[in-house]
Amino acid sequence: MESQTFILGPVVEAFEREVAAFLRIPHAIGVASGTDALLLSLMALGVEAGDRVATVSYTFFSTAGSISRLGAVPVFIDIDPHTYNIDPNRLEDYLRKIRRKEERPKVLLPVHLFGQMADMQATMELCRRYGIRVVEDAAQAMGARQEISSNSRSRGWKEEWLAGTVGDLGCFSFYPSKNLGGFGDGGLVVTRDNELAEKVHLLRVHGGRSKYHHRLIGINSRLDALQAAVLRVKLKYLDRWTEARRRNANRYRTLFEESGLGPPSIFLPRPKKGHYHIFNQFVVRTKRRDALREHLTREGIGSEVYYPVPLHLQECYRNLGYQQGDLLESELAAQETVALPIYPELTLNQQWEVVRAIKDFYSPQRSQRLRSPRALR
Repeated sequence: MESQTFILGPVVEAFEREVAAFLRIPHAIGVASGTDALLLSLMALGVEAGDRVATVSYTFFSTAGSISRLGAVPVFIDIDPHTYNIDPNRLEDYLRKIRRKEERPKVLLPVHLFGQMADMQATMELCRRYGIRVVEDAAQAMGARQEISSNSRSRGWKEEWLAGTVGDLGCFSFYPSKNLGGFGDGGLVVTRDNELAEKVHLLRVHGGRSKYHHRLIGINSRLDALQAAVLRVKLKYLDRWTEARRRNANRYRTLFEESGLGPPSIFLPRPKKGHYHIFNQFVVRTKRRDALREHLTREGIGSEVYYPVPLHLQECYRNLGYQQGDLLESELAAQETVALPIYPELTLNQQWEVVRAIKDFYSPQRSQRLRSPRALR
């Protein structure tokens, strides 16, 4: 407040340096929102009217909305039913069917949903083979990572990829519900490419480095200094909060197992081997989703549905010609998934109450037999 520097400035620059170090990447550019991060990244890659951009249908609207804002055409690929992320096999099937090079998507926009990275090793191999640029939607995955191994039978190697740092550009959101959330809107674009970084820097301030001189046609998308100040403080605690979320996820598994709850009544998240899942959401799956939510609400327990209508069935995309059943896994996920409380401060007793309430929903006569959570300490 005393500095009167409210937009960009030294506090934003300090945050950009710190978050770049956290993500082990040279360039981090603060922008006004996660949606703008996607839009600016597509603009930096030259996406324009008529271009195709492949992405998933089971995601937040801004993933596809940013594509449409540029006059480009979203092409929806179905998901892996266990991770809810893009299925590389379905992506490959789609790419193989394209006969003309000009009909290939210009960009792939994979989403790291709920805090778990998509299978980026298989995805990047496909994109390199077909000459497709990659923009990662890592809005829910700050700090998520994936262990990558050599496929060679000779001397193997391993490395660790962080969400948002693998493709040409990565996009993050600091909306308050995210694991690193601000006191309002905010977003981030990251890249290893010097030229793309310079382009995003220009595009976020109407395409110019100096006032009233414009090299490109950009937009107004600048991170507020107040948000950066808040995020600088919270970034110091992010690893601790992530471990608390992972601890809560493991406790849920123990409590569900002790209660006898599991398939076919309810399915818990299944992190892939070698993936460090940050659990921005803890999403379970049940065919009685809506009835379960009503029961939890009566018990005073919050829940949320991400996302009740897949994008290919949204009214605004009716002109694309998708029909019910075209992306079956996305449609089933939209009907069956529900997120349970997973925030870092969640206590063991609160988690036990969540599981007890779910047990009461499925087996009311047995719910009182659950042992005290003290036995799990």
